[in-house]
Amino acid sequence: MELNACEVGLVACDQYDRRLLKGRVEALCNALGFRVSAGSRVLLKPNLVTAVRNKGLACTHPEVVAAVAEWFLDQGAKVQVGDSPAFGTALGVMAACEISAALKGLPVTMINFEEPQAVRLASGLSVGVARAVGECDLLVNLPKIKAHGQLYLSLAVKNYFGAVVGFRKSWLHARYGDLDNRFEAMLVDLLAVLPAGITLADGVVAMHVDGPVGGKPFPLHLLAGGLNPVALDTGLMAVLGLPPEASPVWRECRRRTLAGSTLTELSFPLARPEEVAVQGFQAPSRLRSVSFNPWRLLRGAVKRAMAR
Repeated sequence: MELNACEVGLVACDQYDRRLLKGRVEALCNALGFRVSAGSRVLLKPNLVTAVRNKGLACTHPEVVAAVAEWFLDQGAKVQVGDSPAFGTALGVMAACEISAALKGLPVTMINFEEPQAVRLASGLSVGVARAVGECDLLVNLPKIKAHGQLYLSLAVKNYFGAVVGFRKSWLHARYGDLDNRFEAMLVDLLAVLPAGITLADGVVAMHVDGPVGGKPFPLHLLAGGLNPVALDTGLMAVLGLPPEASPVWRECRRRTLAGSTLTELSFPLARPEEVAVQGFQAPSRLRSVSFNPWRLLRGAVKRAMAR
């Protein structure tokens, strides 16, 4: 994907009502000049980290996924929905957090991210990206806005990590988590090898205090969109009233002077950050190590096997 756009769409949304959400998706796509050709193969990638804890709060809300799917179907697109969760399968998590029920009756295919294809990043590192990601025409990133105990926040850039298949994500945590900024650099490098598309972030009810799983609900009442995930993350941190330099991923984007990594570059065709800004959103004051130790890797492998 190209990281040139600096437009960030912000629109208030205070409930998970499908008709309301679909209207907000329409407004965001129009404001960002995002168009879809009939017959396009569109892959929706929500955050499906796990549905075991927090009653689905850690995942993209099912009505957001369904509203976005309906909007793309209205454009004549062929729609798939998939991810590679930390535990279990995408199909299992979608069933548990009621995305499957929300999509019932729609001509949408739900898939597990499997069949990894080796993709070489700019650093020379090879990662296993799901074949379905490489085969789509448009990749639609649907992150949940939430705090993250290792990376401060989980927003647009971080959510793309789910394109990497299964256990390979844990291995990358273990291999590069304690090597300067190698893990964050890998997350940013990954953007260049993924298809173009759009990010539509679920912040109607966000997660704060901790994350990516065990945090608390925060009524942010926001949907946000952008063609450039770096710009969207910068804009969202302004909305949340958080210092961007506290985010290791943002620091890596800024170190590379990527477009959208400073607030002054951004334009806001809908609401400006100060118009939808909130107070009281809490991000972790101290971050845990990104690295996974061998015991955690083994425990995670056992949990994934049991979940399957």
